[in-house]
Order: sequence, then structure tokens, then C-alpha cells
Amino acid sequence: MTRHHLAGQDETLGLEGFRAMDRMREALSAHLSGGLSPAAFSLAVFDWSIHLASAPGKRLELAYKALRKSQRLASYLAAACSHADTPPCIEPLPGDYRFRAEGWGQQPYSFWAQAFLLNQQWWHNVTREVPGVTPHHEEVVSFAARQWLDIFSPSNIPFANPEVIDKAVATGGGNFVQGFRNWLEDVHRLATAQPPVGTETYVVGRDVAVTPGKVVYRNHLVELIQYTPTTETVQPEPILIVPAWIMKYYILDLSPQNSLIRHLVSQGRTVFCLSWRNPTAADRDLTMDDYRRLGVMAALDAISVIVPEQKVHATGYCLGGTLLAIAAASMTHAGDDRLASLTLLAAQTDFTEPGELALFIDHSQMHFLESMMWNRGYLSADQMAGAFQLLRSNDLVWSRLVHDYLMGERTLMFDIMAWNADSTRMPYRMHAEYLRRLYIDNELASGRFMVDGRPAALQNIRVPLFAVGTERDHVAPWRSVYKVHQFCDTDITFVLTSGGHNAGIVSEPGRPNRRFSTALKKTADPYLGPDEWVENAAVHEGSWWTSWVEWLGTHSTQERIAPPSMGNAEKGLAPLDDAPGTYVLQR
Repeated sequence: MTRHHLAGQDETLGLEGFRAMDRMREALSAHLSGGLSPAAFSLAVFDWSIHLASAPGKRLELAYKALRKSQRLASYLAAACSHADTPPCIEPLPGDYRFRAEGWGQQPYSFWAQAFLLNQQWWHNVTREVPGVTPHHEEVVSFAARQWLDIFSPSNIPFANPEVIDKAVATGGGNFVQGFRNWLEDVHRLATAQPPVGTETYVVGRDVAVTPGKVVYRNHLVELIQYTPTTETVQPEPILIVPAWIMKYYILDLSPQNSLIRHLVSQGRTVFCLSWRNPTAADRDLTMDDYRRLGVMAALDAISVIVPEQKVHATGYCLGGTLLAIAAASMTHAGDDRLASLTLLAAQTDFTEPGELALFIDHSQMHFLESMMWNRGYLSADQMAGAFQLLRSNDLVWSRLVHDYLMGERTLMFDIMAWNADSTRMPYRMHAEYLRRLYIDNELASGRFMVDGRPAALQNIRVPLFAVGTERDHVAPWRSVYKVHQFCDTDITFVLTSGGHNAGIVSEPGRPNRRFSTALKKTADPYLGPDEWVENAAVHEGSWWTSWVEWLGTHSTQERIAPPSMGNAEKGLAPLDDAPGTYVLQR
């Protein structure tokens, strides 16, 4: 080795040391900022403020609107003083349930609520439609303003909330004593890394994730669970479920009454499901392609041994659906035709409109996030939880504060809440690749996502496709999920169901107040925009599960067969453990 070459190596190492200093500083800053980049927020505020300062017309418009809202509030107050049944001058936004209690219709509580809502509306006008502001910065500033206003909502103030006052009168102030006890208990659990109160009643393998089965394959990244049949005969084609690695798989196998996996098994389907490893710092260099190879492709190889000569109905949920779409698109180049169909549940393939999560994803935030993960080797669950809670702060933060600490009552724990508290970590390299390549660069939709040196173009997917979006999804907005129509040249059955990202998918038959819309787009049919699709789709009451099971049946061999063996010991796939396996228990 030459002296010149050695000198070049030394210089490279020295430069990397400088970069490491920057990463370490940002990693330390993350502990103070909750994982949110101060630079990203500062840039957004500066962009908004400088453009607002240079827009006299906008400022005059805001002054005019402030005057109008003051007049509306004054008129309402004058009318309410003489007529107790005066209708409110402004209604809360859809999904805002803070002021629905009867006490909020009485004075002065109604006046305070009306004043807050008008102020909220005005600040929405302040942060929106400022000429010249970058759309992303506009969203960030508007979101931040909303979060700041919510702190001062009268519903969060004990003496301004009629529900809290009534509770205090009824208990002689005992609600505040109990609320303080609840707060101390929560602080203790947080400090000692214990799960929230009530999760102990939902033990994995005892109360949730209880569908009988066997772990029939295991590698460093996944366990493959095969579920025990409950019918004498089954349809020949098995189902492979690929859940997201950002969550534990048993969101699809919750309590027996709302388990999608149990439902499929009861309908005579052979079901396999991946259970992802909870990565540690030692897994920092796992890549997205590792998740494809060791996850989806390894599972398909194992299923081909257990159920030979049968094609597979592949199903992906959330990020698992995105990964599955990548795998399916890349299989065409390899001449791999093992898929019978593809189902995507609340899974995006285009990330130009990813919903409110985009607030936390830009180049500045990405660098900040990478520095956090670089330092620890992974993104921890607590670092992710803050962002998701902020997206639904009324439901996940403030309503709980009022209920648990001001009312002195405990929020009732149920299975999906317990599952949500059982979080996972994200390995450094994979998560950075996922955010940068998909969210920022949108490589999959643009046909630039490379697998084995070839583009994983969604146009390569030729099998029938079933896609599900949910009406109130803040993680994968249904209009973003709907964009799969623009990229796949195949028959697509799209379902829009009521509920959110999780509750909309976990929508078992028999649950009240459930509905879904569905329509089939054949390959030769013209593309319809999402709003036009809604107008033309057939609306059904009940669970979309039944429609999906029927769809699977139409794309399966009609002759039923005896259930396959659990694993295949002769081919090296003897059952290893009972379901739910060991990876799901990792903390």
C-alpha cells in the first residue's frame, strides 16, 4: 500500500470524525426536543413570518376577520344573556369532542368554548394562504399553532370545564386527589420503563395473539407462524400475511372475537403470518432489502416447501404492504410467479401525500432523525410515540389528561390500546432508507426503487389486487392509498371502510356502525379520481372482511383439499414453537 493511499485513508477518517461530532451533538439535542428538529421548525416559522410581514393585504384580511369574529362573539353573548337556548355561533370541527357534554351548553362555559373555537379558526387563517410560503412550512406552522392553542383549551382548565367542576362538587374534591395518585403512578411507570396501567390484563399468548398455531420457520429477522386449521377441508392456496415491522404482528390477531387471522382460519383458509424480530443496536445495519429477502422472500420459500405447487395470496398491512408491493414488483423480473393475488391493507405505494406524518419528514428532520439512530443504532419506541401522539393530541394527550388527572378516572384499557403500548424499535439503516427513499424521494412510485439492480416497477404487478383504505387514516390517508390505481396494470378491487388506520382494518363482522364502499377497476377501465370513485362505489353495511373472503374465494381453486401438515419435518421445517412464538415477546 502506497504512502499516498495511506494518507488518503487518514484524511477520510479525520473527516468522518468531524461528521461524527455533528451527529453526536444532534443526538444529544434530540433528548431535549423530543426527537423533533429545532432547525426544521425554525425554518418553517421564518418562512411563514417573513412572508406574512411582507403581505399587507393578508394582514388587513386577518384584522378584518378578527373584527368580524369579535362581533360574532359579542352578538352571541348578547343573545345568550336573554335566551338560554341561543344556538352557538360556531361548531367544533369534525372529530373534536371536547365540548359535547351537556354542561358546555350553559354559561359562562359556552361563551368560553365559543371564544376558543373562534380563536382557533382565526389562527388557522393566520397560518394558511400566506403568499409565498412553502406548502410544507405552512403545514408545520399551522400544526404547531394548533398544538399551542390546544394547551389553553377551556376543556383543559379545571375551573373552566363544567364536567370537572361537577365531578369536584360530587366527590368533594376527591377527583383531584385520585387524579394526583394516577399521575404519580404514571410517572413511576414511565421512569421505570413499565407499560401503562391495564396492559397487564392483555398478556400476549394468553389474552391476545391466542389463535393456535406453530412457528415453522425462523431466521434472524422473522418467525413464520402457520395457524392450525379448524375446518375439515381448506382452499388450496395459502395466505401469507406481512404485517408492518413498526408494530407487533398481533394487531391482526387480537382478542378471539376481533382476530382477522382467526376469522380467515375459520373460513377454511391456510394462514401464515410473519412475526418480526424487535431489533437491537446490533441490528443497526439491516437494510430494506434484508427485510425483503429475510422476510417476504424467505417466507414464500418456506411456504412453498410446506404447501408445494400452490400459489400464495399475499397480504400486507401498512409498511408490510409497501414492502410486499416492492417484493411483488421485483418477482416479475426473476420469473417468480408464486403469487395468486396481492392484498394491501392501509398501505401506500406513492408518498407524495402521506398525510400529517409528512410534518415530521423533510431533509432537516431526516438528518436529525438519522443522527438519533446513528447514536443508538435504532429508533426507539418512545422516540416514535411522541410524533404519533401529537398527530392526535386531542384524543391521545389532552382528553386523557382531563379524564385521568382532572376527573380522577382511569381510561379503560382494551386490547388495541394494550397492543399499541407494546411497541418496537427500528434499525438505523433500514429506517433511514425507508424514509429517505420512499417518503422524501418517492422512488417506488417513480419507478426508481432498485432491487437486485433492476427497478421494482409497480407496473410489473400482474396478479389481481385488493386494496383497503380507511376514512380517518392519519398514517396512510385513503386518497394516498387509492393512488395504487395509477401504477398497477391489473384488476384492482378497492375498499374504503369506516374507521382509522387500526380500527378500520380490525373491523370484525358484527361490530355495529360499520360500513364500507367497494368497486372493481378492470385493467381496461378508465381511471377515476378518488372523489368520483366515492360517488360511484357501492356502499355496504357491516365488515369488509366478508367481502375480502369472498374475493379470495373467487381467485382461488374451488376444489377444497385436506389441510396441509404443520410445517414439513422431512424438508427441514419441523415446528419450532407454539404460536405466538418468541420474537413477539421481545422487549
